[in-house]
Amino acid sequence: MRRLFHRDKPAKTWLGRILKLIAWLPVVFIALSASLFVVDRWISYQARHQVFTQPEQIEQFDVAVVLGTSKYLGKILNEYYTNRIDAAIELYEQGKVSHFLLSGDNAHRSYNEPWTMKRDLLRAGIPEDRIFLDYAGFRTLDSVVRAKEIFDTDNFLIISQKFHCERALFIANSHDIDAKCFAVAGPSRHSGLQVRVREVFARAKAFLDIYITHAQPKFLGPKEPIIKAEQADTELLSENDSLNSEQTQSVIVTDDADVQQTSQ
Repeated sequence: MRRLFHRDKPAKTWLGRILKLIAWLPVVFIALSASLFVVDRWISYQARHQVFTQPEQIEQFDVAVVLGTSKYLGKILNEYYTNRIDAAIELYEQGKVSHFLLSGDNAHRSYNEPWTMKRDLLRAGIPEDRIFLDYAGFRTLDSVVRAKEIFDTDNFLIISQKFHCERALFIANSHDIDAKCFAVAGPSRHSGLQVRVREVFARAKAFLDIYITHAQPKFLGPKEPIIKAEQADTELLSENDSLNSEQTQSVIVTDDADVQQTSQ
């Protein structure tokens, strides 16, 4: 009898453990859901003063980083893509940005996000010497960090949708990058619920990348500055000349006014 009793005990022990595990599953689920919600809301909150939706709201930037995505979804144009490209063209035409860093995936010859974006910007009349490509922007962290570490800019404008902007800015802020974001509209056909749910998990991954794993871009290397030192000096001199010209015109106008008052 004792042997039979001892043989049954392990089975009862395992059954008890399984029941305890099942009992804890709702608690674990609630805890994970709450964590995802908190991280999602916090990432949105910390970027609240860095996201803009109107060109007149943003200052001038030397570099705008356009985050890549596929141009087509099947045989249909991807509005996530077209809205980003349209915004880039508009900002350039309004003098808000002077150079573009097109960052995206270059998985194979038939799928090349940076080159596709470049081709569309060239068609819009943007000079080729104003366009730079980052073929190693495999994910948002790569695109943002490589803009600083490879292309030597830590003050730039990001162009993407609002939900994507907030995550990109979270990464930028964590790497001491002074970035702002121009948020463009998403697809008009649907609410993008699937994309939004995926974004919640992407933000959790970004949180882990920054605070737990300290992830770095897949590829780094020597610097390839977009704004060369000589070019920066030239642009600064040009701005100073413009400022001096405006001041001179102001003095002339003032002198003319004084002369008119004296003659009266």
